[in-house]
Amino acid sequence: MYCQGLFVGFAGIALAAPAPTPTSSDYYSASATNVPVQSAPPVVDVHNVTSHGPFTGTPTTTGALTTTFLASVIPALPPNPAATTYPSDGKLHDPEPAPYTPNGGRDTNGTLPIYKPKSDFDYESLALALYQEWIELDLFNWGLATFSDDDFSASGLGPEDRELIRFMAQQEVGHATLITNILGAEAPVQCTYNYPISTAREFVDFCQRLTRFGESGVYGFLGHLGSGEVATLLLQSITTEARQQMIFRQWSGLFPMPVWFEVGIPQSWAWTLLAPYISSCPANQTRLAWQNFPALYVVNNPNSNRINPNRTGDYETNGNSSSAPATITNVTASENCINATIIGENCGPAISHNRSLPLSFPGRQVFFSWEDAGKPVGPNNSYVTSRAATAPNYVAWVNQLNLTYSALTVTGPNSGYTFQPDVSTFEGDPAFNGTMFVALTSTNEFFSSYNLSMINPNVFAGPALYQAG
Repeated sequence: MYCQGLFVGFAGIALAAPAPTPTSSDYYSASATNVPVQSAPPVVDVHNVTSHGPFTGTPTTTGALTTTFLASVIPALPPNPAATTYPSDGKLHDPEPAPYTPNGGRDTNGTLPIYKPKSDFDYESLALALYQEWIELDLFNWGLATFSDDDFSASGLGPEDRELIRFMAQQEVGHATLITNILGAEAPVQCTYNYPISTAREFVDFCQRLTRFGESGVYGFLGHLGSGEVATLLLQSITTEARQQMIFRQWSGLFPMPVWFEVGIPQSWAWTLLAPYISSCPANQTRLAWQNFPALYVVNNPNSNRINPNRTGDYETNGNSSSAPATITNVTASENCINATIIGENCGPAISHNRSLPLSFPGRQVFFSWEDAGKPVGPNNSYVTSRAATAPNYVAWVNQLNLTYSALTVTGPNSGYTFQPDVSTFEGDPAFNGTMFVALTSTNEFFSSYNLSMINPNVFAGPALYQAG
């Protein structure tokens, strides 16, 4: 079965006075004395993270941020009775509040916008997004500092490409500043991180995976934010991150945008994927309320570095995490697609590649392994994985507008397999393409994109990233 839909979160923002409008003569006689200059607000405090690696201390706090529970789960309710009353006949049905202004919409009555969270949901969603912006800022700078020019050149990336990575890091300074200003004094700050990367090629692939769940994590809550003002600003930042993800895919030799729709995932899914890479944070760091699920591994995840990406060894693309990059170190020269000269086999950096052998295909047998609940993860090992589901019965495949289930055959205490379904979003658009998400669930209950977070009580393990194309 599958379903279709979409879903994702400043003390206030200072609005500067408009600059004087220059006249035509200003453009021809501009000088240091007559060019209008408008001071810019400062960026958030950023420092170079000099320590990387796993956390080795003892956590002083464990578990997600929490308060009193009103219920064990959010009950499923029928649609709002007013949801289907609008006739959708192309005509206007109410008086216009002003010329050329159809009636309706949220916050369209002229009220001054205030860029602040309006609920715990807003704040926690934005705090998660800020954790994501901070790790991207560090990752981009870490990659440039760790790998030499020759390392990047061996992956087909030159000095101009490295400069683009440096500019992406500057973009993350802006994104972190925006969200920090929205959240205020208790906004999360930079942490230290741990990356499962050994080559420049793996760095680029890991970047395309990290930006995938960062982008999808925001899409999952964006439409649910109580503050439409904040949602507008966050949308303007996440569209930049979408461009980053596309560039990293191109540098990985992958088709830049092999889907018709970008997928949104719940906050707890994004936090589950992100937390293992955060080693430690300051002791007074703002904590998150989202759940950490037990890790899920795709044992035979396709390796995009191979001419035949399905001829992959066990855990070749997993390492110690469910979104680790596709390794290149154990791919022989004859199997390596980076320097292949045949069109359809080469996977070096390019605007676009068509692969003769697809990364995955309907009917492919996909093997999984998973961890038990109760493992410490995340900053200072201070969060603990948990689940409410009691058994893994299905594999949930989440991509584009689709939630698709396939039966899981359990082969051991923490292992099993399924077969990749054959599903299209619309005719001509295979739903399984790109960097997508899989999770193990106890039921095959129907959800759509806008309420996908209601699947969380059914999640047994995951999500993991599945490299379908």
